[in-house]
Amino acid sequence: MFNQIVKAVPNLFTLGNLLCGVLSITLNMSGFIELASIFIFLSAFFDFLDGRVARRLKVNSELGVQLDSLADIVSFGVAPALLFHSIAPNSILTSLAFILFPLMGALRLARFNVKPTIGYFKGLPIPAAGLPLAGMGFFSYSNAWVTLILALLMVSPIRVKKL
Repeated sequence: MFNQIVKAVPNLFTLGNLLCGVLSITLNMSGFIELASIFIFLSAFFDFLDGRVARRLKVNSELGVQLDSLADIVSFGVAPALLFHSIAPNSILTSLAFILFPLMGALRLARFNVKPTIGYFKGLPIPAAGLPLAGMGFFSYSNAWVTLILALLMVSPIRVKKL
């Protein structure tokens, strides 16, 4: 029984990440833009801890890997894209950025899950792309070009060293 509880601990952090992403979306829809941004940053805190706790407890699992990707697409793909869309002026470029950001994030996560890399990430990790959008959202600033560049960097061949 104790082993089952220990195995569940990292997934609780991942679920905290997902919960913060969902709360960010909900707060954004209610017009609380700054608070929605803060919850994306709180998601990053839980995302940072889940993998570290799993490695420390030596309980890495395939379920945890998949759950982490699902949480990340909500917290660092969909939530920041919605935040961007809420404050950006309407245009075709804004719509394109809004659509491409979570799509490229999902593609990047799927690519990593199929072919993990050791010591580096191929493409900008989705939290590293979503957090700048959350920061911009906190200050009610939007830029479709920055959003598009971040989306493309997630699927680019650049190598980003793992922390």
